[in-house]
Amino acid sequence: MFPFDRILPLLLGSLLTVLFEPLFWVVVLLVALQYRRMSAVRESLFGIKTRPVWSDTLAAAIYGIIGGFAGSLLIVVVGLTVSGSSLIYLWPVAILLMLINARFLCFAYAGGLLAMANLLFGFPSLDIAQILALVAILHMVESILILTSGHLGAVPGYFKDKRGRVVGGFTMQKFWPIPIVVLVVVGHALAPEGINMPDWWPLLKPDGIDNLENVVYSMLPVVAGLGYGDLAIARNPRQKSRFSALYLGLYSFVLLMLSVFAQNSRFVAFLAALFSPLGHELVIFIGKKLEFNDPPLYVPCPEGVRVLDTLFDTPAWRAGIRSGDVILSVNGRRVFNRAGLEAALGETFWPVEVEFLQGKGRFYRREVASAATTRAFGVLAVPEGTEETYMEFGTAGPLGRWWGDFWRRCKH
Repeated sequence: MFPFDRILPLLLGSLLTVLFEPLFWVVVLLVALQYRRMSAVRESLFGIKTRPVWSDTLAAAIYGIIGGFAGSLLIVVVGLTVSGSSLIYLWPVAILLMLINARFLCFAYAGGLLAMANLLFGFPSLDIAQILALVAILHMVESILILTSGHLGAVPGYFKDKRGRVVGGFTMQKFWPIPIVVLVVVGHALAPEGINMPDWWPLLKPDGIDNLENVVYSMLPVVAGLGYGDLAIARNPRQKSRFSALYLGLYSFVLLMLSVFAQNSRFVAFLAALFSPLGHELVIFIGKKLEFNDPPLYVPCPEGVRVLDTLFDTPAWRAGIRSGDVILSVNGRRVFNRAGLEAALGETFWPVEVEFLQGKGRFYRREVASAATTRAFGVLAVPEGTEETYMEFGTAGPLGRWWGDFWRRCKH
C-alpha cells in the first residue's frame, strides 16, 4: 500500500508554500492579461461590457491549484525526482519560444528541445527522463483541466472553413497557473526515515543514484503555467474539450512511458525527445482536422435564426435561449435572418415574447424576455456565410509576426 496518510500532510504543506512565491503571482498576472484580451473580443462582438476579468482569473487560479495538487500527488506516487539544474532551463527556453508562437510556451517544446540538445551536444546537463516525465505529468493535469473547464468562457467568432464559407464557431483559450511539488534527493540517511514505500517505487530512478536504500527526499515547490487553445466549429465547446482531453491524455501517457524506458536506452531517449514536441503538434493537428473536415454546426437554418452565443444575464439569457437554439419569432413576428431579428427587436417594446426551438431535440418553447438595464438583447446569431470579416485562428508571437511580415515584404 502507498503511505498516503504520511505523504499527504507533507505534500499539502509544501504546496501551500508555492502560493507565497512571487513567481506564482506573476503567472497569475499573465493569465489575467490573457483573459482581459479575450474579454475585449467578446465585448467587441456583443457591443456591451461582459463579466469582469477577475472572475475568470480567480476561477483559473482555483482550477490551477486543484490541478497542481493532482499533479503533485502523481509525481510523488510515480517517484519522479527532478534536480534543480534540470528545472532552471525550462522557463527561459519556454519564454524564448513563446516569442515565436504563443503555444510554444508549453513545456512540451522547451523540454523536447533541451532533451535533444543534451543528446546531440551534451549541453545543457540534465536528466532527460526527469524532464520529459515532468512534461508528461503536467499534460496529464492539463487534460483533466481541459475536461473539467476547457469549455468555460469560450469566445464566439466567425471563421472561414476549407470551402471558403464563413461559419460560426468558438475559440477556446484557457490559462492556468499551476503550483506543483517535485521530489529532489537531498542525500542518504543512516537509518530509514520511517515511511515504507512500495517495492516498485520510484518508477523513475533519481539521477546518478543506483542504491536507493535510505535515500532522503525533499519536496521542492515549483511554479508552472498551462495553456489550452482550440477551435470548435463542428462541435460545441463542451464536446470539443472532451475530444481534446482524450487525445492529450493519450499523448501524456505515451510520453511518460517513453520517459521511463529512456532511463536505460539512448535510442528511446531520442524517441521521447522527438515525441515531446511532435506528438503535441500531432494532437493540435488532429483537433483542427476534425473541426474543418466535419460539417459545421453553427450555420443558418430555414426555420429561423440560429444562435451562436448568448451573453450571460441579458434578456435572452434569462428567457432560456442558449447557443445552438433557433429563434422563430419575436412578439409573433417571424424572423429568418439577423436583419429580421434586429428589426423585430428594434420595433417592439419590453418585455418581448420569444418563440424558439431549444437543443438537439428542437423542443418548442415560448418565453417572455424581461427588460434590462441595457437595450441589448444579448444574442449573437450565426453568420450567413457571405460575411467579409472573420477571425483567423493564429497564435504567432512577436518574433513570429515580425518574421511573417518580413517574409511577405520579401515576396512582394
